[in-house]
Amino acid sequence: MSTAPKIFLCHAAAVAMPPIVDSFRANWPQARLANLLEESWMPDLADDGRLTDTMIERFVMIGHYCVKAGANAILFTCSAFGPAIEEVRRQLKIPVLKPNEAMYDELTKNNCSASLLATFQPSIPSMVTEIHDTAKANGTQVKLNTQLVEGALAALQGNNPSEHNRLIAAMAAKQQCDVIAFAQFSMAPALKLAAAQVKTPILTTPDSAVAKLKTMLA
Repeated sequence: MSTAPKIFLCHAAAVAMPPIVDSFRANWPQARLANLLEESWMPDLADDGRLTDTMIERFVMIGHYCVKAGANAILFTCSAFGPAIEEVRRQLKIPVLKPNEAMYDELTKNNCSASLLATFQPSIPSMVTEIHDTAKANGTQVKLNTQLVEGALAALQGNNPSEHNRLIAAMAAKQQCDVIAFAQFSMAPALKLAAAQVKTPILTTPDSAVAKLKTMLA
């Protein structure tokens, strides 16, 4: 029987899967992965306009399922559901990570100005709160600007990843700040193109999340 940790990756969109799986393969291939996809989370959140108690209960149910399935840790990959993930964490004894925790720590380790680029509008409010909370905990200040990359997610969902990456890189090139952060896991494939166009450091979430989990479990 394998002694490698079993990590459940819980997704709200299929486009989030390849970036995190690729990061695990590159940085921690020994980890055993199980992907769970719940595609109704994002449209239901958009329809409700807020994170409801019912939605939080749905996340908790997923968390308990993962434990029963033998999970050693759970990583959620959609950044729009922070309070729901926190409730899962409160109820379980295994590590439960929000998608951007490790990136937040890196972003807020020093005082800085930062641009948070996102492709999914509902994720922005909770992420802004979490970044400022992390900065406060770290004793730093982050002057944060947020930008929605219009059309990028639709391009990716429409099987046009090159247009998705182009739109993100173009938005990154417009930023004047100390650091740029990509909000969604699905944005990670745009890093190479964006980094070729800007000198500003760019943070993405998958590699940071894998490194944090490896430290916790390996």
